[in-house]
Amino acid sequence: MKRARSIRAVLALATLGALSGADMVPAQLATTLPGPVGEDDLLSAGLASPGAPSIQQAAADSVLTVTLAQALQLAASVDPNYVAALREVGDADWVRRQAWMAFVIPSAQFQWSWNRFSSPQFNIGTGNPTDELTTASLGARYDLFTGGARIYDMQGSAAGVEGARAGELQARFETALGTEADYYEVIAQTELLRVARERTARAEQQLEVARARVLSGAAVQTDSLQLLLELTRAQVEELQQDAAVKVARLQLGRRIGHAGPANAVALDTLPAADLPITEADAYREALTSSPRVEVVQAEARVADAFFKAERGSYFPTVSLFGQWSGFDEDIIPRATTRTTYGVSLNFPLWDSANREIRVYRANTVRQVAEVARADTEREVGRNIVAAYQAYETARASAELAARAVLVARENLRVQQERYQAGATTILDLLVAQVDLTEADAGLVQSRFTTRLALAGVEAILGRRLFDK
Repeated sequence: MKRARSIRAVLALATLGALSGADMVPAQLATTLPGPVGEDDLLSAGLASPGAPSIQQAAADSVLTVTLAQALQLAASVDPNYVAALREVGDADWVRRQAWMAFVIPSAQFQWSWNRFSSPQFNIGTGNPTDELTTASLGARYDLFTGGARIYDMQGSAAGVEGARAGELQARFETALGTEADYYEVIAQTELLRVARERTARAEQQLEVARARVLSGAAVQTDSLQLLLELTRAQVEELQQDAAVKVARLQLGRRIGHAGPANAVALDTLPAADLPITEADAYREALTSSPRVEVVQAEARVADAFFKAERGSYFPTVSLFGQWSGFDEDIIPRATTRTTYGVSLNFPLWDSANREIRVYRANTVRQVAEVARADTEREVGRNIVAAYQAYETARASAELAARAVLVARENLRVQQERYQAGATTILDLLVAQVDLTEADAGLVQSRFTTRLALAGVEAILGRRLFDK
């Protein structure tokens, strides 16, 4: 562990500085060791009672404690990406309604105006000069044929709704993935804090044993110094781990919209179960129903519909229209009314190649969307296999890590008995203590990685595989 080796190197320098007279021991330790000191000074300067805790944990303020289900629900309501995806569903649904209304309902408009002139003008409603004129009109228009543009608009809007809903599902699981990562991080850092405290407790107990052996003459003075160095390292690790827990809780609070730290309810430590789906089935499901795949497929259909709608501009437009107009000098014009209705044909022959540019650009968008769809499908296929294998690997690693903890714990017990009997050296005992600490930390990380890998598989498939 690179991090553990770097911490050990720093602590070794700090302890050597204290032993040589430099006042380099961190202030967080229970006792500051000033000036040149020897072994007896070290054992009597506040560390003379190894059985008493050297690091006192301050009483923490009460924090909000949430379950995983509560955290997932709260995070969905405050995550900006998910809220935006949810609003896009509503926007896409309105676009689809507009496309259907344009296909069924004619467009209509009503206009009314009242004018007053500085000098009398001819009023076409009354047929007399007047300084007032009131006009009103009511018209409607319905396009019978638009080259298929309205049909393609409806198809594109329907695809847009499907894509928006798939995007909302994708955003929901991405939010869940981030929430679960923060939730598991709180649990993992809390467990690592427990491991650090157990390391400190073991170091304190062994320091007491070593001191007794030194005083009885059964061991040399360097044994107690070695154990004091291990205790110092354990204390610093505990301080760092305590800070990591606080930061993780603040991040979980931020994730669920709480202005402060949030604690996570501990989950079970049972071995992870086999996935209820084979890798081949997961691969096929990801390529057909993964939210991300559905999003790009919908985008490709929208681009195709947009291209076809633009291409429809080469065809003429046939429309029905009707209008009623009224003229008078009263507020409600009734003096003269006119009604107009008919059929219009609009055939754009040439508009300086603007139509050709629009069709070309729409075709470019369609081709890019199709390439993006194919590439995303290949990427999702790769990602689901990677996530599946990550879960299987993490699950197997957790089982091996649990076995390693049992082996390391038994090895430490044997080394403790051998050291007390004088049959081994202090270095073997220290190696056994470090091995147990690393095995405990490895087990915690393996369990955290397994749950996170499961969340990754579920995020790709867009559904839950287990109840949480």
